Amino acid sequence: MALDPDLAGRTFAPTAPYDVSRHEIAEFAAAVGYPPDADEAPPTFPIVIAFRAMTALMADPEVGIELRNVVHADQRFVSERAIRAGDVLTAQLQIEKLRHMAGTDIVTTRSDITTVEGEHVCSAYATLAHKG
Repeated sequence: MALDPDLAGRTFAPTAPYDVSRHEIAEFAAAVGYPPDADEAPPTFPIVIAFRAMTALMADPEVGIELRNVVHADQRFVSERAIRAGDVLTAQLQIEKLRHMAGTDIVTTRSDITTVEGEHVCSAYATLAHKG
């Protein structure tokens, strides 16, 4: 079943605050083969926070996404500044576009990642292909 096109524009609640630690930065850097810097996260680290917002999207029964029918088609980040140890971040996801092509829903999202004080740190964009 196709997703409701009226979902385009929907914004989800922000994720719970995420405390960025030196340990988590080091673990992520090691996992992706990035040179270690315990204070500054690799440029792809925002996926850790953005994925929490994406999980809420996929778990929402009103959306109707079935994880087993999803292919991650695209991911990109636009950063205002590096994520650093000590940051406390949240992500808020919005469905930017939803279109239906050849039996597949193409869902484009943007997760704005901010500090709990409201400073914009990064936007994470993702495109999902969902065979409904």
